[in-house]
Amino acid sequence: MPTGQTLAPETVAGMVAAAKAFLGSLNGQQKAKATYEYMDGERVFWYYPPMNRHGLPLRDMEPAQRELAMEVLASGLTDESYEQAKLIMEHENVLGPLEKEQGITTFVRDTELYYFTVFGEPGGKDPWAYRVEGHHVSIHFSIWGDQVIGMTPFFFGANPAEVRTGPKNGLRILGDREDLAFDLMASLDEKQIAESVIYDAAPADIVTFNASKASLPAYEGLPASKMNGAQQELLLALIAEYVNQVPTELAEQKLAALKEDGLDHLYLAWAGPVSKDEAHYYRIHGGDFVVEFDNRQDGANHIHSVWRDVENDFAADVLRDHLILYHVL
Repeated sequence: MPTGQTLAPETVAGMVAAAKAFLGSLNGQQKAKATYEYMDGERVFWYYPPMNRHGLPLRDMEPAQRELAMEVLASGLTDESYEQAKLIMEHENVLGPLEKEQGITTFVRDTELYYFTVFGEPGGKDPWAYRVEGHHVSIHFSIWGDQVIGMTPFFFGANPAEVRTGPKNGLRILGDREDLAFDLMASLDEKQIAESVIYDAAPADIVTFNASKASLPAYEGLPASKMNGAQQELLLALIAEYVNQVPTELAEQKLAALKEDGLDHLYLAWAGPVSKDEAHYYRIHGGDFVVEFDNRQDGANHIHSVWRDVENDFAADVLRDHLILYHVL
C-alpha cells in the first residue's frame, strides 16, 4: 500500500458531505472560482503568506455559505486544531493594529481572505481534493473512495507567536509545539545538544519553503537511536502535536506507521540558540516524514510550522502507484 493511503470511512463521509453541501450552496460564478479538475496544476501550488489566491474567499460568500465552508475545514481537523485554525484566521485582527502602531505598511490583514477550493468531484469514482488556504493556514486533503490518500502539506503559523498586549495578551496559538521542543532539548545532555544543533543561527524560514515537492539535505542532527527512552517519548509527543491535528482515525494510523518503522530512523535537528527569546528552528526528519518549526522573524515572535510527507504531499505517491501521475506532479 502506498505511504499515504489511509482507510478512513467515517472521516471521508464527513468530508464528502461537507464539500457537497458547500458546493451546492454556490451560484455559478462562485462555483467557477471554487472548483478545478483534480489533475489541474493549481492543486499542487501552495503558499502561506498573505497574497491573492485562486479559489473562493470567505469575503465573497454569504453568511450561510461561510458556515458551510468552515464545515469543510472542520471535516479534516480535530476540535482542537479547528479552534487553532479559527484563532489563526482571527489573528489578522491582532496583527493589523500592531503593524499600524509600528508604522508598518504591508499586505491587507483580513479575516475573510481565506480561500476554499475543491478539485474534482467529491464522492465520485475518481480522486478529489480540497484546499483551505490564507495567511498562515494551508491545508490539503486528497480523497479516493473511502480512503484519505494525502493530507499534507499541513501548515500553521502565527504572528505574533505570543500576544504581548491588548485583550488577547498571553495568547500563544501554537505554544505547545514550541514548549514541547524546548522540553526535549532540556532533556538532552551536552553531547546530545552539540549533535542536534546543525546551524548557529535559525534559517530565515522553513527549509522546505513552499515547494510542491519537499527537498531536504541528508539527515542532520541527533538520531533518536542516541536518545534514551524518556527522550524518545518526548520526541514522540512532539511528533504527535503535528499528526494529531487530523481526525483520530487518520492520526492513529499515521502514528502507528511511524512506530512500526521505529523511531530510530528519525533525526532531531536544531538551529540557533536553545532560547525562546532568540531566533530558533527545529526539524524532525526520517523517511518520508518531516516536521519543521521556525521562529525567527519579528524578534523571534513569528512562527511558521509544517508537517510534510516528502513522497506523498498532494497524494503524489498514491497517484504514482496507480499510474495516473500526469505532468503536473
